[in-house]
Amino acid sequence: MPYNERSKTISQGVERSPNRAMFYGLGYTKEDFDNPMIGIANGHSTITPCNAGLQPLADVAVKAIKEAGANPQLFGVPTISDGMSMGTEGMKYSLISREVIADCVEMTVQGQWMDGVLVLGGCDKNKPGGMIGIVRANVPAIYVYGGTIKPGKWKGQDLSVISAFEAVGAIKAGRMSEEDFEGIERNACPTTGACGGMYTANTMSSSFEALGMALLYSSTMANIDQEKFDSTAESARVLVEAVKKGLKPRDIVTRESVENAITLVMATGGSTNAVLHYLAICHAAEVEWTLDDFERIRRKVPVICDLKPSGKYMAVDLHKAGGVPQILKILLNAGLLHGDCMTITGRTLAEELAHVPDAPPADQDVIRPIEQALYPEGHLAILRGNLAEDGAVAKITGLKSTSITGPARVFDDEQSAMDAILSDRIRPGDVLVLRYLGPRGGPGMPEMLAPTSAIIGRGLGADVGLITDGRFSGGSWGMLVGHVTPEAYEGGTIALVEEGDTITIDASRQLLQLEVDDEELARRRANWRQPEPRYRNGVLGKFAQLALPANKGAVTG
Repeated sequence: MPYNERSKTISQGVERSPNRAMFYGLGYTKEDFDNPMIGIANGHSTITPCNAGLQPLADVAVKAIKEAGANPQLFGVPTISDGMSMGTEGMKYSLISREVIADCVEMTVQGQWMDGVLVLGGCDKNKPGGMIGIVRANVPAIYVYGGTIKPGKWKGQDLSVISAFEAVGAIKAGRMSEEDFEGIERNACPTTGACGGMYTANTMSSSFEALGMALLYSSTMANIDQEKFDSTAESARVLVEAVKKGLKPRDIVTRESVENAITLVMATGGSTNAVLHYLAICHAAEVEWTLDDFERIRRKVPVICDLKPSGKYMAVDLHKAGGVPQILKILLNAGLLHGDCMTITGRTLAEELAHVPDAPPADQDVIRPIEQALYPEGHLAILRGNLAEDGAVAKITGLKSTSITGPARVFDDEQSAMDAILSDRIRPGDVLVLRYLGPRGGPGMPEMLAPTSAIIGRGLGADVGLITDGRFSGGSWGMLVGHVTPEAYEGGTIALVEEGDTITIDASRQLLQLEVDDEELARRRANWRQPEPRYRNGVLGKFAQLALPANKGAVTG
């Protein structure tokens, strides 16, 4: 349909109908019905700093859409704060919120027959949830990230919310004073905006620039800075033009553009959650994509950015060094990107990058040249073995060694593992197994930031392994393997591990192996019984029944 024919079906009807009366009640004029209806999916809430600064940006988008000759239609989408729910039962709702956000976007855009949609989000699941809804609805769309938080400061050190999680382990281990603990806790989050390292929010927003669904430079701007407001207004204007041109998300989100997005994730040392979320986005966009594609890209893309959690710098530092466009230009010149992919501006990625310098400023070391990469290959390795026949995801930056063989320390819930870590019952060389935390078993595949941060805080980051059928926060680092599939609840081998069994994690061999012979595993499997579901109704019960396994994105539809 032409750009405003979808909404005319609602506002005018095929023949004259009473539908217009509702619009007149909203202040529309007769002339407005000749203009496109543009949705703004607004993730504003005062639940979390990530989203508390979104309403002013939504107001800017409304104004810009009106000035561009279209009709803005504002609607809300929910948010679960990962940082605030971490380590609690509430974290089980985090991944599920991705599905709910996707449903909200698709349902409202299609139910109200909108001509386009601008999705505005902050916290982690806002990005993939919004993008899934965008590609499902497949009307012209753009993603606007609310922006990163600025670093906190304590005694001259940059802080992020992860600093507070790691401080818990440090103070419990006697490695930090009460003064420093309180100083970090009070100063870690000084403004509104999403978590400031290359954690999940900034990983996904950065990847959307590479995907072509967000404006260049937009993903590393701070929420409170004027340039974020200016970029939001420009995003709204670009969207209205895309509506007029009929440029749709599935014209942009292709196998090649997803390769660009994952290449950017690898080059920046981004979150393991990108694996799960891009599997889900590709599922919704009907783009062929599997775990093997991540490994294929990992082997050819070096890590060229020194960013937290395992590196030095924050997203605002990356922005000063040239932002995502500078990384993309380096990757394009190295032949690692598809420059002919279309973007939401109507120009190709190569055309968008034409004005970007070939190299970043000489006085920075956030972004490295390809020949001086931090790591010669990407950091998100896909492991397999008898502990993960269908795959698992390892994050291997910040480590001198990418392998460990040691005794299993087995926990069927997160809190038991935390108690063991904080009471000094975990020793160097141990491999923690946290299970029954997968998409169906958790349910909701909660993130294990509290245990991983406690391990780091106690100085064990390089000496202890941790595997789980749950997820990791983008702020986690260490010898970590998540998304183990099949999950324990479905009878995966992770359910058969016993205390003291020997486990090998070896990223160089892409191996996750339980060193127990097949006969013994068969005996254990015969005795295993699936536990009763933890939830039978509500959204947790619904997700537990519908969710696909992690290697398929843990999607519900």
